[in-house]
Amino acid sequence: MAGQRIESHAGDIDRLLLESFLNCGARFLSGEDLSTAAQVSRTTVWKRIEALREHGFVFESVPSRGYRLAGLPDFLHPAAIAAGMKTGRLGKTLITYTETGSTNTAIARLGEEGAREGTVVLAESQFQGKGRLGRVWASPPGVNLYGSVLLRPPITPLDAPQLTFLSVVAVARTISSCTPLTPVIKWPNDILVNGRKVAGLLNEMTAETDRVTTVVLGFGVNLNMTLEQFPPELRHPAGSLLLEGGEPIDRICFTRRLLEELDGLYHQYLNGGYGAIREEWISLCGVIQRRVRVDDGGAPSREGVAVGIDENGALLLRRDDGRVESLYTGDVSLCG
Repeated sequence: MAGQRIESHAGDIDRLLLESFLNCGARFLSGEDLSTAAQVSRTTVWKRIEALREHGFVFESVPSRGYRLAGLPDFLHPAAIAAGMKTGRLGKTLITYTETGSTNTAIARLGEEGAREGTVVLAESQFQGKGRLGRVWASPPGVNLYGSVLLRPPITPLDAPQLTFLSVVAVARTISSCTPLTPVIKWPNDILVNGRKVAGLLNEMTAETDRVTTVVLGFGVNLNMTLEQFPPELRHPAGSLLLEGGEPIDRICFTRRLLEELDGLYHQYLNGGYGAIREEWISLCGVIQRRVRVDDGGAPSREGVAVGIDENGALLLRRDDGRVESLYTGDVSLCG
């Protein structure tokens, strides 16, 4: 069962109105200006502004001067995220649920129904948030970012794991650009700040024998979560950007920037391959050329020096006898 669903599509009236306000700075815009920009009547402009007010947007209105946008909601409203967003593929369709089981599950269903590549699903909260290896991702409402992107890349199933590294780099870049914090990647798909996990990525694929049908890039980023909102068993080593940096994060701006980074990296991947993204991932990873232990469920743990990742995203572990193993799953921790 899902909560309220709010959609925004390329060319929607709300997007066009909000882009007009964001582009004009602090100036008032007349009803005529707005109706021209959105190509609708002034009555429709008034109705849409009233509807946006109900979602938490703050508008000042002055007779003979028009309207001015005075504040955005603390809600991942799709039109607010899309307004001014510079992407080629991602976010032309953007959907936010007030609550859903899992954004990965929701967007996979849309993919089966024929949703276009680049569709984005976000949620204010999840009650079945997914983590790697069947774990649960704690997803309290109104503080973090939970989302998924639908891709239809022309690649083979063997190459699909490469996209995990693309999404991890995108989140790391966004943290670096939106905060003074320094993100560190932990293989394969976690991001740490000051040793605490602040983000996790979970990609899921559907495929035929020789081609990928869809890839879902799922991301969870702890933005403004407080210590009390973590389940007791997760309080260490989990963290949030608020806890680590001391300043609240503008969730709308963070989400917009993340989608722009993902879009740019996906374009780079399709046109230039995996190599440059792989090198950036390695530069951000905190375990490369360090001695680590890898635990994989019930199997015996392995120790060695992490020397890189291969073309399929496997961790390359050089054992003490000189052999290099390719590991596809497991939890990595530094030795000593």
